[in-house]
Formats: sequence, C-alpha cells, structure tokens
Amino acid sequence: MIRVTNRIALDESELEETFIRAPGPGGQHVNKTETAVQLRFDAARSPSLPDPVRERLLRLAGSRATGDGVIVITASGFRSQKRNRDDALERLLDLIRHAAVPPTPRRPTRPTLGSKKRRLEDKGKRSDIKKLRNTSFDG
Repeated sequence: MIRVTNRIALDESELEETFIRAPGPGGQHVNKTETAVQLRFDAARSPSLPDPVRERLLRLAGSRATGDGVIVITASGFRSQKRNRDDALERLLDLIRHAAVPPTPRRPTRPTLGSKKRRLEDKGKRSDIKKLRNTSFDG
C-alpha cells in the first residue's frame, strides 16, 4: 500500500507503469534504453478514492486525464529508470494530495460604507468631466 494521506492509501496494483524511450539528447545510450516512464492510474474506477476527491482529481489533472478517467503521467527528466519511476509516482501523489484538500467555501462580503462613498464621488467627478466636454459652441 502506498500512503497518500491519513485517509487515502493506494494499492500498488492500481498503478500501471510502461517504459518508453526518452526524447532528447543522450547519444547512443538514449536510442537503445527505455528510461522514460508512463505511469497510468485509473482514477475513475479506483476504490481507494472517495467520490469528491475523485472529481477534484480528474478536474485538476486536466489534459493528463483521458476521457475514461485514466491519469497518465510521463516522466523523462532523469537518465535512470528508477529516478523517473520515483518522479512519476511523486507527481501523482502530489496531485492526489492536492485534490484531497476540499476547497474553502466563499463567504460573501459586502462593500464598506467608505468604499461606496468613494465610488459615488468618483462617478460624480467623471460625470462632471464629461459634462464639461459636451459644452456646445454658438460660434
């Protein structure tokens, strides 16, 4: 089990790793080794995630989530397969941790009396300026 938060833990069987060839420089070594990692996590069907967390996770994942609700994270920043695996897993866990925090509800506020007065004074000044522009000449 992979501990994400106090209440959420993922089973290793829910994660699927695929190794691909990493893009970018590296000479002959990069052309023959598969060091980049594609980590797949089926968030839509995961029994480990509560429904609100699942919804927020899929919304946060954005383009990393497929239409079926599978989150795909590709890591190719390091030259070793192990470091890329660790990086991909840590990025997924960070995403889930971020989704696990419920958003704070907005508390409606009202404008202060002073801000209302300043707004009305500014409107009056702007109105006076526009009135001065509109004087017609009898010339």
